[in-house]
Amino acid sequence: MTLSACSSTPEQQNNDNPPTVGDSRDPLEVINRPFWTFTWDYVDKFIAKPASEVYTTYTPPFLRSGLYNMALNLNEPASVINNLLQLKFTDAAKSTGRFVLNSTIGLLGFYDPASDFDWSGDQEEFGEVLGVYGVPDGPYLVIPALGPSSIREEVGDYVDGLYWPLAVIDFWPNMVRLGIIGLEKRAAIRDQEQLLLESEDPYSLIKNAYFQNMNYKVHDGSPPIIINEAQEAEIDALLDDF
Repeated sequence: MTLSACSSTPEQQNNDNPPTVGDSRDPLEVINRPFWTFTWDYVDKFIAKPASEVYTTYTPPFLRSGLYNMALNLNEPASVINNLLQLKFTDAAKSTGRFVLNSTIGLLGFYDPASDFDWSGDQEEFGEVLGVYGVPDGPYLVIPALGPSSIREEVGDYVDGLYWPLAVIDFWPNMVRLGIIGLEKRAAIRDQEQLLLESEDPYSLIKNAYFQNMNYKVHDGSPPIIINEAQEAEIDALLDDF
């Protein structure tokens, strides 16, 4: 529903009003839009999507699941620290238990026995920690070939990469890890791809969805409801007249 609502274009939303100033969250739009075109129309179309389809079609399900589990398992120590920084001690304990159990009995994370104990696989990033403490997203960024991001998320990813064991993994093994995560994430959005194809402005659709998703993650799935008081007053006045 959120993605569908975002799919309308500025022209559709402002038929009776003149165009307004650009999105304050996106001061680099003049640079981001060409980067988005390059990423979506070329990199995704000719590289990411075909690679994901080949990978998911020809890789045995148990091997796919195992490799993805191993890639995510390496993020658990960072998640432990990020939970502690938010004083989420129960979640930090679960992340610790997941890493220890999956790294030993689970054969370096290939299997996920921790899920049998109902230990959540949700992972916290340092960018979310910054958001919890009031640090804004900062300017919206489109990283060529990678997609939407923001200053806060890039800083968070850099800090997460300083934690063990990510800090001691060599370049090429880390590229393989990121490649597996990327292929699985691309496969996961296959069902939503039609929304982009039907949207008159996929750039704005993705940007709005990105900020909504970041807000959702920072507030652990319960973002605050923002009420437009001026709009509410208008509605109240109309109801009173009625």
